[in-house]
Amino acid sequence: MVSISSPSTIAPVATGSSIRQAQAPRVISVDLLRGLVMVIMALDHTRDYFTNLTFQPEDLSRTYGALFITRVITHFCAPTFFLLAGTGAFLAVARGKTITGISRFFWTRGLWLVFLEFSVIGFGWSFVLPFGFAGVIWALGWSMVAMALIVRLPIRWIAVLGVVMIAGHNLLDRITPDSLGKFSGLWMVLHSPGAYLIKPGVMLFVMYPLIPWMGVMACGYAMGSLLLRPDPRKLILKLGIMITLAFFVLRGINLYGNGAAGYPFSVGPWSVQPRLSLTVISFFNVLKYPPSLDYLLMTLGPALIVLAWFDGTKAERGLGRALLVFGRVPMFYYILHIYLIHIMANWITYLWGRKSNKSPTRTYLCQKQGCLMPGRRGRPSLH
Repeated sequence: MVSISSPSTIAPVATGSSIRQAQAPRVISVDLLRGLVMVIMALDHTRDYFTNLTFQPEDLSRTYGALFITRVITHFCAPTFFLLAGTGAFLAVARGKTITGISRFFWTRGLWLVFLEFSVIGFGWSFVLPFGFAGVIWALGWSMVAMALIVRLPIRWIAVLGVVMIAGHNLLDRITPDSLGKFSGLWMVLHSPGAYLIKPGVMLFVMYPLIPWMGVMACGYAMGSLLLRPDPRKLILKLGIMITLAFFVLRGINLYGNGAAGYPFSVGPWSVQPRLSLTVISFFNVLKYPPSLDYLLMTLGPALIVLAWFDGTKAERGLGRALLVFGRVPMFYYILHIYLIHIMANWITYLWGRKSNKSPTRTYLCQKQGCLMPGRRGRPSLH
């Protein structure tokens, strides 16, 4: 969700720790894709705040097709944010920034994002401080801090590291935080989401574990080299199609890639349901917390196809121009839309005169955190 200036398709020439500058404009397709997913993201958050649902749209016992679509389409947002954050960094290097400069950018911007998550952004979600939920901006920030070291590796090793994290992290699903004793909190941060009691009255709920998300950002950084090829559109399109097909094959086999049944937030493998629509929902009901291999294949493949489709678009007017603007000011858009949606939801609730403890804030957090909500003095309570 962090935008870095990026060049066009002139191939860089490596020189020690830096890459020679290539004077060229931004890659419009990257900004357009980022802007598109940010608009889609608002759909997810608007649904959470403006409906009275107290269950997740993935709940097969209660969901229905239209509701599930509003959820599954927004699955594309977070993976695209992380992927393009890495891609933008590589393109900035290709434009003339040194590896040392990009490394410094990564760790300073990353720590800044972590601070924003627990202050400005956290308050926007809940209108309560302190905010104890480690969400997407938190994971984006720490992934950038990790990338400050990763970018010093050769590009092919960065690609290998990213692919291994994405494809192999589900092998760790059987390791539970409880089995690691005093290191349970660290495991929640790295792989398994959950609530960690830091000290009496202070709890951190980890929604976005870091390992797979760091892998997505690393792959995005390595993918930046493809955008500097003479004809990047064909390469990106082929890669997107291959990843999408890999999702259908792996999901069809139904043996690996979506967490284990009973795993937090997961229903595990898909299964035939009483109705065809529910069977389809079960097939596409992939695990986001943490992002399973199935989830990342299902989202990143189509995202790359759209990226290739956007290649060559000028976006000088209309919807394309609007998406371009959103894609170039992602953090401003992100913070603004949180406050706007939350304030509007509370305002409408006030106008309707509804006196209920199911406020928009509680509805949102209940859906996202499986109804684990902060009670008085930070103690967890169920609602």
